[in-house]
Amino acid sequence: MDDLLAQRHRTDKTTVLAQPAWMAALVYVALALLGAGAGWLVKILAEWLVELPWAPMQGPAKLLASVPEPWLTVGLLSAGTALGLIVGLIAQYEELSVVVSAGRITLTRKGKNQEFARGRVVQAFLDGKQLVLIGDDEGELAREACDLDAQRVADAFTAHGYGWVDEDPYKGDFRRWVPDTPGLPQGANALLKARARLLEKKSSTEDLRQLREELAGLGVVVRDEERRQYWRLSRGQG
Repeated sequence: MDDLLAQRHRTDKTTVLAQPAWMAALVYVALALLGAGAGWLVKILAEWLVELPWAPMQGPAKLLASVPEPWLTVGLLSAGTALGLIVGLIAQYEELSVVVSAGRITLTRKGKNQEFARGRVVQAFLDGKQLVLIGDDEGELAREACDLDAQRVADAFTAHGYGWVDEDPYKGDFRRWVPDTPGLPQGANALLKARARLLEKKSSTEDLRQLREELAGLGVVVRDEERRQYWRLSRGQG
């Protein structure tokens, strides 16, 4: 959602960056209308299939068509609308929100908070559509998908005195990972192999995150680009 605007509320020197309420409402309305439209199409399709004895799914089609009006239309429209609202709630639940204050940064996604005290965050930047926080050991404290307006995110961090940079200061240190790469800490290649399999299968982002965190514990920073992995070592591991 490239055109999402960040909504900022300042209370006790705190800035909250999140999808604005009007945008969320607009998404809900749009999805509800799409869901209702899908419900209407199901009704039309069921009535059409009943008239074609050779068509598949005759049983479900006849069952639907047997429901008297207006209950069939009302039921399908209601079900479609409810489905659209559920999809909207899931989308909002998965959106990243960021709270920036003089003392800490809090990242929230899927009801889970990550808090970072000011002293831990040395630099922050956007790597494409990902918000990245760099710690004092040059490792990444967090790397989260972020659809918030880039300029507003940058303004919030700089307004509170954090070290905001336009691009990854360690971009040139990343190297493409290949199996059994030399120079990595013990166990890192096995974790990277596991991540590579997940990337090929387009598996759960949560599994990828867990392996990223395990690599971070070994002093290895990893980023993904078109299902390829690139790595670098944090300070003290190089």
